[in-house]
This record gives sequence, C-alpha cells and structure tokens, in this order.
Amino acid sequence: MNKTLRYILIGLLAFVLLTGAFSGGFVAGHYWPAASEQAPSDLAPTPLPQAETATPDELQTLFAPFWQSWQIVHDQYVDQPVDDTKLMEGAIRGMLESLGDQHTSYMDPDQYLQANMDIEGEYNGIGAWVDSTGEYLTIVSPMPDSPAEQAGLKPGDQIIAVDGEDMTGIAGELVIRRVLGPAGSTVHLTVRREGADEPLEFDVIRAHITVPSVDGKMLDDNIGYVHIYTFGANTTSELRSTLEDLLAQNPQGLIIDLRNNGGGFLQTAIEVGSEFIPKGKVILYEQYGDGSRDTHKAIPGGLATEIPLVVLINEGTASASEVVAGAIQDYGRGQLVGVTSFGKGSVQNWIELSDNQGAVRVTIAKWLTPNERTIHKIGLDPDVVVEMTKEDYEAERDPQLDKAVEVLSGMIGN
Repeated sequence: MNKTLRYILIGLLAFVLLTGAFSGGFVAGHYWPAASEQAPSDLAPTPLPQAETATPDELQTLFAPFWQSWQIVHDQYVDQPVDDTKLMEGAIRGMLESLGDQHTSYMDPDQYLQANMDIEGEYNGIGAWVDSTGEYLTIVSPMPDSPAEQAGLKPGDQIIAVDGEDMTGIAGELVIRRVLGPAGSTVHLTVRREGADEPLEFDVIRAHITVPSVDGKMLDDNIGYVHIYTFGANTTSELRSTLEDLLAQNPQGLIIDLRNNGGGFLQTAIEVGSEFIPKGKVILYEQYGDGSRDTHKAIPGGLATEIPLVVLINEGTASASEVVAGAIQDYGRGQLVGVTSFGKGSVQNWIELSDNQGAVRVTIAKWLTPNERTIHKIGLDPDVVVEMTKEDYEAERDPQLDKAVEVLSGMIGN
C-alpha cells in the first residue's frame, strides 16, 4: 500500500507542477478530463525545468521527510488503523494550499460534485441555492417551483439535521450530499429559522432539478429585464431564447442582472458578452505567468449590441460575470449599478483525478478587461452605487433594480 501510494503522490505532485503548461480553460472553474480520458499529447506537456532535471534519487531525497512522517503516523498515532485515503487527500490539499492562492485547491469527490451542479445544469435533489461555508448548510434561495419552495423552505433557513441526524460539525459539502438523493424519495429536514422559537420540520420530496441559468420578463416603461444566474453549458442558448422573446416586444432598453452570479465557463462568458458587444471587439485578455496572453474577441451575431443597457452587480458578482460587466463598462455599452463586485480575475483549470478521487483546481492565468484593467482582489466599481440593506431584503424591496430602471429611463430619454 505504501509503495503504491508513494507513486500516486509523487505522480500527482509532478502532474500539478506541469499543469501550468496547459492554456485556456474557465474563469471560475472548468472540467478537465481525467487522465485516462485524455489524448496522449495531453498527457505529455512540456515539463517545467525543475521536474525535467530532477533525478529519481533527488525525488527520493525530497520526499524522505514526507515518508518518514507517513510511517510515524502509521506506527505511533493513537487511533489505528488510519485512513490512507484521507491521508493522501490531506497531502494533496496541503501541497496546493502551500501555494498561497485561494483558487488553487483540491476538491474531494463531494466538493467536486457540488462545484459542478450549477455548471452541469441538472441533478436530483430539493432545488435550492445554498451556502455551505457557515456553521450549518444554509438556504440562500429556493428555486422557483422547486420541491424546496413547495415544502416551505425560505432564505436563511439553516439545516441542522437531515433524516433525524444532527449536522452539527458536519462539513457543508457532506450535508449537501445527504440532502441529495433519487428523484421521488423523501428527505426529512430539521431547520433553524430566525424568529422561530423551535426548530421546524420539513418532509421534502426530491425531484430531478434542472437549474435555470437565465430568465427574463418585461418591466414597466417598456424595459426588458434579463437575469443571468450562472455561466453554464446551457446559458448561451437560454440567453438567446430569452433575448429573442424580449426583443420581439420592442423594449427601449435592457437591464442585465448579474447579482450573486458566481461565474462559470470562460467560453460561455465570451458568448454572453458577444450578445452585447459588437463583433471583433475584445471581451478580455488572458495573461499568463510568462507574459504571454490570449485575446478573446466578440463573436459575430450578437442580438443586443446596440440597445441601451444597465447591468446590475453586487458583492456576489464574480469571475465570468465580471468579464461581461467589465467589457460592457469599458466600451461604454451600458452603466453598472449596485456595489463593487467580488474581484475574481483569475483563470482555473479543473483536472478531474482518476478513480473518482475528486479534482485539482489550478490557477493558470489572470484576465484583464478590454482596457487592460485587472480586477483580481479589486472588483469592478459601479457607475452608480446603490446599497441593499438587511431591511430591504426583509421587506422584499429592491432599490438596486429601482435605480437601474431610473438610470436606463434617463439613458433612453437622452
């Protein structure tokens, strides 16, 4: 076992060191085939000098302290037997954390499943956007007409037990795994709700959930409204369908809502941006560590390249969302309304590991707006600042959308 795991860990280390040789990918995250699925040319990128020149003896010396620690744990740790898989996952996680980049990390199988839910567009579960970073898994918002909404779950609900099992101290990603399940089956959720004296109990019948990525409607004053939730595999087709429906009603302007959109595929961001930016104009630059860059330009055929625009952004607008908003702002295609965006301006490759062992996420580049602005850890500043207070949320008021309508009406009038 030790010898096999030694080869796996050394191989994974070398593989991670070499991933910088791959170009392209996704802004917020992106699926890369498992090693067994890749073409032979993909498996042999140009090695970095350190990996290329290291001899087996040098690698053996380099890893000697690791294997010494490994053996000490197996020989002396009080609670035996130890879980070798967890030790291996911890080694990979620690290696990537040592790089000091919050977006380069290891995802175990459960985390990888959760990370891909919105991107892939469908899964079996209760149908809710959730926050897995707090003490308990928290409902951010039930999806429209979902089992979660029909059962009565509300934003802010904390899931403190699943099927009677206490979730205190259980990682959010693992709680998600327990909430998921076959369509038609029932999951019993115990929920802590602010203002309720006692925990609430819900029986939710799971269903096959298709995650919406775009919806739209007409507002008063002949203004079209498009809400883009994520940048996934189906977003471009859904956006074009939504735009076709709205534009057929001859709106005088469009509001594009990118609030709380955490991003997605880079190619989707380019396609979405191309609906609003004239063909041939730069959508973004990808800047690599060696100083080289890729230039991504708008694709011909955009449906809304001239109509007046206002874009809604907030602190949850990140990555691919910022690509689109940044290009619209740089070209003066529209005004940004809301608060400063998240500031996720880097590009990651997601490399799925073999045997369903999760994935490695590696930052390979940073992106720049058409005016060569970097927004990483800075964000995009809106042209018109409008805050959303706790009282606004509780009263279901939306001053940011109200201001967007006001700004767009002024643009149309001028």
